[in-house]
Amino acid sequence: MKQLDGTNMKRLHREWRRRTTGRVALLLDNVQIPVNVGSIVRAAAAYRVEHLWLVGATAAPGHPGARKTALGSERFLTWTQTADAASALAEAREDGYRIVGLELADGARPLFEVDLREPVCLAVGHEDRGLSPATLGACDDVGFIPQLGRVGSLNVATATAVALYEARRQEWMTS
Repeated sequence: MKQLDGTNMKRLHREWRRRTTGRVALLLDNVQIPVNVGSIVRAAAAYRVEHLWLVGATAAPGHPGARKTALGSERFLTWTQTADAASALAEAREDGYRIVGLELADGARPLFEVDLREPVCLAVGHEDRGLSPATLGACDDVGFIPQLGRVGSLNVATATAVALYEARRQEWMTS
């Protein structure tokens, strides 16, 4: 076994792009650390996120710290910056998305049990406080990522990447 060269890597990715038609978006609820935003932007570009809603104090993808981590992938995305979650949630719903929060909360289900195949907007929150109460209360469903070790939570960028993969995995399993 050997690593793929550039041509074969492009072929591999092209095959998966053809198998992927589902709509996925992200809502970042006060994700303030630019490096986290940059990592989320890179994962969003890798998993073909249609749109990002940046709520409140969320760092912009154009912030130097975010751009350094995103490695130019922000050019593949569109985003809207809003002061409040209510308008972002309304826009996402108007665009046909179901809102699924990613949060360690009462009533949350393991993410793999949440149906992420329909047009879905994944909502992720602040590095320490998570989703705001208003955003959490407005979610159609809430999922969490089961963890086994002594650490109680994942970094928001890591959790977002896992959730994006799970959304695409569910789609690929049914296609």
